[in-house]
Amino acid sequence: MKNEITIAITGLNATDNPGPGVPVIRSLKEANSFDCRIIGLSYELLEPGIYMCDLVDKCYQIPYPGDGTDALLNRLKYINSKEHIDVIIPNYDAELFSFIKIEADLQQMGIKTVLPTAKQLEERQKYNLPKLCQKYGINIPVTHIYNTYEELKNGSIMPPAMIKGKYYEAHLCKTTDETINQGMEMVAKWGYPIICQEVLSGTEFNVTGCGDGKGNTIAAVAMRKQFITDKGKAWAGITIENPAMLKLCQQFVTATKWKGGFELELMQTKDKKIYLIEINPRMPAWIYLATGAGQNIPEQIVLLAIGKEPDIYHQYKIGKMFIRYSWDLLIDQNEMADFTIKRER
Repeated sequence: MKNEITIAITGLNATDNPGPGVPVIRSLKEANSFDCRIIGLSYELLEPGIYMCDLVDKCYQIPYPGDGTDALLNRLKYINSKEHIDVIIPNYDAELFSFIKIEADLQQMGIKTVLPTAKQLEERQKYNLPKLCQKYGINIPVTHIYNTYEELKNGSIMPPAMIKGKYYEAHLCKTTDETINQGMEMVAKWGYPIICQEVLSGTEFNVTGCGDGKGNTIAAVAMRKQFITDKGKAWAGITIENPAMLKLCQQFVTATKWKGGFELELMQTKDKKIYLIEINPRMPAWIYLATGAGQNIPEQIVLLAIGKEPDIYHQYKIGKMFIRYSWDLLIDQNEMADFTIKRER
């Protein structure tokens, strides 16, 4: 009989910009090493995962990252007193720093995590990515970081160009005026710096993986996007065989000693040269594809967290596909009203 582990999961939204939480839960439900009881942690009332009672055993609302780490820690203390959580897996970029900051407190409460360090998290930020790539010998499109309006106005990258916010959003700009206007909109939302990156012609790929914090790659699966939304999200994809991309993934993990799940966004040009576009410091929303291809990354993260030896994957099924679809979840109004009042289900 397998041991039951209580695992708390964030990222329960499943809209047009889906979080990884639900596919992470689906993966954990298929784990070979343990049974699991799932505690959902939500920010918004309309996160569908709250009401997926077949996947989520209990759910609690937690404070936004902007409310500070004290509010988060106090809420988690209350939840833990009720649920006795063994492992927490955060799945949003914006919350990771808060969880890293309270990691020692969580350990004292008996809650295990597998997270990158604050230094690793900062090093992979969009505005620091050119330095990281130069440091570790990784190709990156020509990228400029602008800290003032004058720098943006006089920038040397000619359109078309990608303008990116400090933390979120990216827009393809086809004229200089559009580049400047979009850049200033980004500043209004996220502040400086603005990231301006050349647009490469090629094929987009993604690699999801997991590092053990010692330089070892536990898992890595490469995927080619088959359909992309207007927000740049993969809505269909297929696992591929690409040794060069997997080698780049291992290079990243070995160099940074990355700990936990991650996703590399890559571009391969016609001359087969691979460029790193972004590093996402958590598992992607398509993580269930990796599980279906034979690498259950969420399961290995839990094993790392509880101090057990994870499986080290060396291969996966090529040609495995995912196709995302919309599904209407029906609930009673009272369910949402109760969650609004009680902040738990």
